[in-house]
Amino acid sequence: MKNITALSIVFLSICISINAQVNTTEFTASADVFFRTFVKTDVVEYAKLKNNPSLNSLIKAIEDMDLSAATANEEKAFYINAYNLLGINQVSKSYPVSSVKDITNFFDLKHSIAGQTMSLNQIEHDFLFKKYPDPRLHFVLVCGAVSCPPITDFAYSPDKLEEQMDQQTKLAVNNPIIIEKSKSNLNVSQIFKWYQKDFGGSEEAVQNFINKYRRAKFPTGLKLKYQNYDWTLNDLNIDKTGTATEKKNNANRYIVSSTIPKGTFEIKLFNNLYTQQTGANDVLIDRSNFFTSTLSVFYGLTNRFNVGINTRYRQVSNDKLPVSALKVLSEPSRTGLTAIGPQIRVAPVPKWENFSIQSSFVFPVGKELEGNYDDPNNISDYIDWDGPTWWTQFFNDFPIGNNFSIFTEVDFIIDDLGAEANGHLNRISTPITLIFSSNPTPKLTVYAIGAYSPYWQETFDYFYQGGLGAKYQFTPKFEIELLYSDFTNKFLNDSGGQAATYNLGLRVNI
Repeated sequence: MKNITALSIVFLSICISINAQVNTTEFTASADVFFRTFVKTDVVEYAKLKNNPSLNSLIKAIEDMDLSAATANEEKAFYINAYNLLGINQVSKSYPVSSVKDITNFFDLKHSIAGQTMSLNQIEHDFLFKKYPDPRLHFVLVCGAVSCPPITDFAYSPDKLEEQMDQQTKLAVNNPIIIEKSKSNLNVSQIFKWYQKDFGGSEEAVQNFINKYRRAKFPTGLKLKYQNYDWTLNDLNIDKTGTATEKKNNANRYIVSSTIPKGTFEIKLFNNLYTQQTGANDVLIDRSNFFTSTLSVFYGLTNRFNVGINTRYRQVSNDKLPVSALKVLSEPSRTGLTAIGPQIRVAPVPKWENFSIQSSFVFPVGKELEGNYDDPNNISDYIDWDGPTWWTQFFNDFPIGNNFSIFTEVDFIIDDLGAEANGHLNRISTPITLIFSSNPTPKLTVYAIGAYSPYWQETFDYFYQGGLGAKYQFTPKFEIELLYSDFTNKFLNDSGGQAATYNLGLRVNI
């Protein structure tokens, strides 16, 4: 079957190339074979297309097209197919790439089309909408992003054009990635904001248009709320509900190494409870607990450069055993916001989709954060460093097949920056983290974590960490993470102590 399809594409390509000028019937037939071959479940198979020459003849046909005798429907269908093919061709030339926004002048690059020179923007606005003003065009011209209306696995045909445009408009307005109702709002695609005049010029007209094509009509008078537009390339194994397809679950693997799209926010709250038991002569006597809540907010200035803020809140307690680790939450000896500062995340190499560098510089909040043990009338426990912390992280992850991946992180950290102990910076560490993850379902990720960190200070120290965790994606924009790990360092090994961490993380994208 694959050989027959390939031969069909070759045969039709030869037919197109025989004549200097091409008619719309030949072009539509060849384009139809192309879409049926390289589009699967609303996703273009760019990896399959990357080294396949079949697209070249279609681009040449677009250039040589003769529309002098074309009917209105033939012309309209041709420009729709040409728009979608030219967009696919631009992505194919830059592939692999994470977003069409990473391709320079994607919408404004000039193309030769039927004897004219036009960009994608000009095809859409200066030609199609001026000559054939039809709001359904917004659901058949596909930009290659996840938030775009779904691309078809067929070419638009002049004799079926009205039916096909109706079909795609219905699919779009019944798709929750395009339109979804909340309690009092109608959450709609930015398409309805950008091109409101094409849908009638008012929110009421927009809702009337939507209800015309909805299977289940929405009540009138709802307030429109416009969703963030996800420009991620529609090649990343994500279906149009925003979750990974069943056969490619690792699209939602343990990955924090990608930057977020332009104009979006990522909010992460990570809660860590570290509990440590120490003693002497193999008898555990004391328990120390540290609860740290880190709030991180990023905003996408571009698709590959994010800025944000990072804060650290802590509670500590030190008690004699027996005592619960949870006492630090109810009866801490010290508590408060201890650090705040800016952070950036950058993806420096466009072709390395899952590699990024994140750096934060946090400043201490409060006084005597390292504790006061000299004054017996005013003793306070250590809660954080008195100096700033500079933390740079290098992230990458590597998918393994369809359901597994390896995530790597290498850090460079200077704690208590500027402080000196015997002429040296207080503490420099270089942690290395390795995470092996599996995706039993598209929304669930389970993983094993291992980490080692040497401390480059006058007295060499280190820690080891190993544990098990899981992440669950309730919606495409909200996930929860749980992690338990055993923890040890040189002091604990030497004294027979033991330690563990309990972690709860939440992430929201808006």
